[in-house]
Amino acid sequence: MEQVTEGAWETLPVALHPRVLAALRELGFLRMTPVQSATIPLFMKNKDVAAEAVTGSGKTLAFVIPILQILLRREEKLKKMQVGAIIITPTRELAIQINEVLLHFSKHFPQFSQILLIGGRNPGEDVERFKEQGGNIIVATPGRLEDMFRRKAEGLDLANCVKSLDVLVLDEADRLLDMGFEASINTILEFLPKQRRTGLFSATQTQELENLVRAGLRNPVRISVKEKGVAATSTQKTPSRLQNYYMVCRADEKFNQLVHFLRNHKQEKHLVFFSTCACVEYYGKALEALVKNVKIMCIHGKMKHKRNKIFMEFRKLPSGILVCTDVMARGIDIPEVNWVLQYDPPSNASAFVHRCGRTARIGHAGSALVFLLPMEESYVNFLSINQKCPLQEMKPQKNPTDLLPQLKSMALADRAVFEKGMKAFVSCVQAYAKHECNLIFRLKDLDFASLARGFALLRMPKMPELRGKQFPDFVPVTIDTDTIAFKDKNREKQRQKFLEQQKEKKENEGKKKFIKNKAWSKQKAKKEKKKKMIEKRKREEDFDIEDEDMQELLNDTRLLKKLKKGKMSEEEFEKRLLARGKGEAKPEDWGSSVLEGVDG
Repeated sequence: MEQVTEGAWETLPVALHPRVLAALRELGFLRMTPVQSATIPLFMKNKDVAAEAVTGSGKTLAFVIPILQILLRREEKLKKMQVGAIIITPTRELAIQINEVLLHFSKHFPQFSQILLIGGRNPGEDVERFKEQGGNIIVATPGRLEDMFRRKAEGLDLANCVKSLDVLVLDEADRLLDMGFEASINTILEFLPKQRRTGLFSATQTQELENLVRAGLRNPVRISVKEKGVAATSTQKTPSRLQNYYMVCRADEKFNQLVHFLRNHKQEKHLVFFSTCACVEYYGKALEALVKNVKIMCIHGKMKHKRNKIFMEFRKLPSGILVCTDVMARGIDIPEVNWVLQYDPPSNASAFVHRCGRTARIGHAGSALVFLLPMEESYVNFLSINQKCPLQEMKPQKNPTDLLPQLKSMALADRAVFEKGMKAFVSCVQAYAKHECNLIFRLKDLDFASLARGFALLRMPKMPELRGKQFPDFVPVTIDTDTIAFKDKNREKQRQKFLEQQKEKKENEGKKKFIKNKAWSKQKAKKEKKKKMIEKRKREEDFDIEDEDMQELLNDTRLLKKLKKGKMSEEEFEKRLLARGKGEAKPEDWGSSVLEGVDG
């Protein structure tokens, strides 16, 4: 396609509504970015689009404006319960952000209602809110939207509401189509009408047509917008105003280098990325104690209800540190982020691009720094080739303050810190083992002793990855770590109670064996009793009677019982009697004593 340059909104081939232009002026967006000038005309001409552009290039407005324009020109106005547009995003933070941008525009169009459907809130309340306020435009995460389609019993028939749908947008489409979201997306698409406009937006658009078809695009127009000044043959995916750096240092030096850097940039705003939630919990606590007079906040995927509040609060801060996982790597727009620091390299190369893209957004300058171990240095060349993302080396600070002894002291003083450190180490090793680029990030080459020192561990944890290994370079503390108490008195009280229960359990192991033996002996006695009863019954059946007449009478009685029960014919009965010398005797000729015996 032809190269489209940015220009004034009025230069678009399709005129924008005056109130849309007014909202753009209020937000201070006087000119379009390249992705906006390329995408908006096509989307408004009823084309399906698959747009790829570097992070921070203004993709949100590239679909928000067309959505409003398409809904405004509908012949039949949307009713309260009719859905005209759906925007699906992978994370609730991104959904909140898009919803805020949309609110700036929708306040000029009171005829449109919008609703935010994300996790971390009561789904029943979302149902009631939709029934009361409606939702002409839905901004949602896949899981919650799928859940809402299944709530017909609560009076919300969302499948019927979306029959009027005009536009579907999948933001961060490559991640939405990952295996984790694929099932939810496919379920949602089954409910949506086929006659609609669909847009896919991402910084690292997937190249497979199969994924586009799966998302419901028909003959899509592919849009790939490059940075100004970047060669036509290049596919650089990071903003041109982003300065990318890497630092090579040992695992036991990384934390000291990080703290030194943060202490020297206190007046700036930073995102610090770690590989796991446990690492965020541990190092977040450590940074709070060691980097003074700076607001430090933590956010990760396992936080349920606090995430939204933390995210909104950090966005408003002029400076501070947000310690986070990749939950903050996609599409999140936090104003004036100066540095993105990657303490752990991400699990895949595309995530590296998304992390870096949290700074240098919409024409602003920004910097990013990734910490690498000596054995990982080839990752720099890999990123340069695979992601067209060049990095410059930043030399480590010589002789920074060694803060690991302080971190050890914190662990000795509070069991909560000790346990967080152990969990963080285990999760870090497990995440390392799953790295996609396992030719560079090889678990067998990892220096576990150096890594454990970098976590300021008091002892090595027991885990499968360390089984059978010796660590002469790691010196554990001499004290028994079971004696370390929680600072929180309630937690310590619960721990002591648990330890007491464990102690009683061990003491009662012998008693348990005695009880088990008793049960076995009871079972044996029962068997003996049963055996005696069987023997007694046999003796009674086989007892020897000296009186021949009594024995004969007993035999005749048995024959008569068989005759009465039909087990023997009369002919057979008579034959038996004759065989014993009874002659032609019939049963009625027998004495009453015999018959009484039979009746008895």
